[in-house]
Amino acid sequence: MPNIFKPLDIHNLDNDVKKDYFDRHTPVIICEDKAKEGEKFKVKIRVGSEYAHADEGDHYIGFIQLWNRETLLVETRIFPGTMANKPAQPEVDFFVVPKVGMNLTALSYCTKHGLWQSISKEINIVHGNKT
Repeated sequence: MPNIFKPLDIHNLDNDVKKDYFDRHTPVIICEDKAKEGEKFKVKIRVGSEYAHADEGDHYIGFIQLWNRETLLVETRIFPGTMANKPAQPEVDFFVVPKVGMNLTALSYCTKHGLWQSISKEINIVHGNKT
């Protein structure tokens, strides 16, 4: 079983090297806290908040996944050179159609530094015409 790096508050780290290392690998979930039942719901995943990740032939973000609890909802593969061989924050927009509340988690995979997990995000479902 691979080691999965868990999310942490980089502002509590004692030096910039650690902040850079954790931030450039950790996926961040960006979406609303509520979704309408049965309607398309946008979830953006960005790898890193402040620091860019390498995009080199042997060192890049290889995939980003979106999970609802234990269920893999969607995944995108990223290939070296996708970010023009320059450091960047890879991001992807996923669209899901929820029926019930969700507890979303994202994973990103660095080809040199393994699997990284986001902070989970709870999504409440609005039924019918309620807002």
